[in-house]
Amino acid sequence: MVADEVRERVPAARRVRPVTGRADALLCEVPTLPPLLALRTVVAPFLLLPFDVPRPKSLSSGEHLNRIVDAVKQAERLDGPLETFAVEAAGSDSPVFRRLAQQVSEATGLTVDRGAADCVLRFRRAVEGTGWDVLVRLTKRPLATRPWRVRGYPAAVNATIAAAMVRLTEPTPQDRVLNLMCGSGTLLVERLLHSPAAAAVGVDRSGPALVAATANLEAAGLADRAVLHRADIADPVVEQPFDVVFADPPWGDKMGRHDTNEKLHDLLLRRAHEISAEHARLAVLTHEIRVMERCLRTASDLWQVRDEVRVFAKGHHPRIYVLDRNRG
Repeated sequence: MVADEVRERVPAARRVRPVTGRADALLCEVPTLPPLLALRTVVAPFLLLPFDVPRPKSLSSGEHLNRIVDAVKQAERLDGPLETFAVEAAGSDSPVFRRLAQQVSEATGLTVDRGAADCVLRFRRAVEGTGWDVLVRLTKRPLATRPWRVRGYPAAVNATIAAAMVRLTEPTPQDRVLNLMCGSGTLLVERLLHSPAAAAVGVDRSGPALVAATANLEAAGLADRAVLHRADIADPVVEQPFDVVFADPPWGDKMGRHDTNEKLHDLLLRRAHEISAEHARLAVLTHEIRVMERCLRTASDLWQVRDEVRVFAKGHHPRIYVLDRNRG
């Protein structure tokens, strides 16, 4: 999905390819960096600096150090003034990396910060060829930290995962979109930022969730493009057939209960079928994998699995299920 988005939004990108030995990274070559900041399925973009050196200690020499410092300044020009930076590496507390951090600090005026630093320098052995790579994050905060999220809510879906869910439904401007159990509105916002929709409706029974969703939609400039209803998913507050239905049911840790989640997933599949058009797509993010599999077998006359994607979210490994509605 990331590769597809890079090719769409950064058409000048060349040699888009996976990183050897990693499932969470992608390499590409671009003539200019600003377009990378518009990517929505990427957690964070980094500038990769390869160094043909046998060990990190060699990076403290003038020529190599200057390349690292120049990259930090490039990130600052790209995303605004920086105050702090962090070093991420195996053995980051060793004298070698403490010395490198001190040299970078002296050359840039930035303070070393082990917390949420503005700039991240990641040191690792080269993934292509020999030597060492230095990766410099190009943004002060990960792209997954959306500026429109002004109101949080427990168990809110990660915006990067929400963007991936949107892409998996193959959105069109003609879509009538429904978000059941919409929470703070992440899926609605990401869908409407991707492209226009003929209609966009969010439903949640929690008043505080809808307050947060309203604030986030307003911050994203989308307040007039979505309608929110306070209701349970079983309540008949929406009737029109929807082309796309999104849902992020509670996982039973921060929200909801494990002992009732099977009933909830079963209700979700049946209710989504009742209010969706013949050609509808349903995208569900859930950590209750066994529950979802059982419910899908029970609802096999209602939905067919089109896609199933395993993702990583805050220590969990939920899955995105994209389902096609059966016409029965």
